[in-house]
Amino acid sequence: QVQLVESGGGLVQAGDSLRLACAASGSALSSYSMAWFRQAPGKEREFVAFLTWTGGTYYGDPVKGRFTISRDNAKKTVYLQMNSLKPEDPAIYYCAARGPYLAATTVPGDAYNYWGQGTQVTVSS
Repeated sequence: QVQLVESGGGLVQAGDSLRLACAASGSALSSYSMAWFRQAPGKEREFVAFLTWTGGTYYGDPVKGRFTISRDNAKKTVYLQMNSLKPEDPAIYYCAARGPYLAATTVPGDAYNYWGQGTQVTVSS
């Protein structure tokens, strides 16, 4: 079992940076592919970034070049560094885990075994 808890969300201005964290408890994080998704009001859950258990990364087009996903296996924590935040970035950001030893996917839902409760990001223009 893996429990995920996100933190780091908040209210920032457009152009600012924010770092989200996803702390895992239970199984070793290193064997899981991790992803961030986001969901804005009235919209479907959208892929943001993933980091495979082998270290590969992939980003959704809206965040390429601005967001960076990383992990600290010793701390069992995955991060999402968000730079140059835009007015279209506000959403609830969710962390998800898939594994152990499974490839990541951009598809939300049951493809991921575990989900966090989400953290709200708000951007003022």
